[in-house]
Amino acid sequence: MSRVGVFGGTFDPPHIAHLVLVSEVRHALGLDEVRFVVAGDPWQKAGVRTISSAHDRYDMVDAAIADASGLTLSDVELRRDGPSYSVDTLREFAQDAPADEFFLILGADAAAGLDTWHSSGDLNGLCEIVVVDRPGERGQLPPSFTATRVESPSMDLSSTALRQRVAAGRSIRYMVPDRVVSIIESRGLYRDADG
Repeated sequence: MSRVGVFGGTFDPPHIAHLVLVSEVRHALGLDEVRFVVAGDPWQKAGVRTISSAHDRYDMVDAAIADASGLTLSDVELRRDGPSYSVDTLREFAQDAPADEFFLILGADAAAGLDTWHSSGDLNGLCEIVVVDRPGERGQLPPSFTATRVESPSMDLSSTALRQRVAAGRSIRYMVPDRVVSIIESRGLYRDADG
């Protein structure tokens, strides 16, 4: 039996704060693995902005965690047609490894909107919800959910700000792993970022 953290997202691009967050959770909860899950079709962002291809986002996460012990990458949502729902992903993981324990890792902002997620009521039976708080800030969770709380260092980084920096011709070095910078530059990502 393994204790597996599940950290999903658009990762457009993945950055250092993502890595710090999962490292803190892995250590605090004694997880054997934290599995990054790249959203194939991030339904909550569709129509809001242009999203990089799933292939590019997957490759960036793969590059970001290449040398990180205990961090793995899943393409489960890229292989599935239609919108990417966490509940479907957790069901598939549980079916493939019924003895494992799963921990859904959420930032405070995602946790606040948990009740808007597809079939969110089913999450409680599939995983333990983990909310990552910043020092001195406790994220809100809808009343129908309970969560384990982990505090992580506050890092003021966002994928939106990073895309905007690239579009403005500014460096993102040290904010994302060097291998991710190389992919962004070689593929010309975010040059015309729209937020």
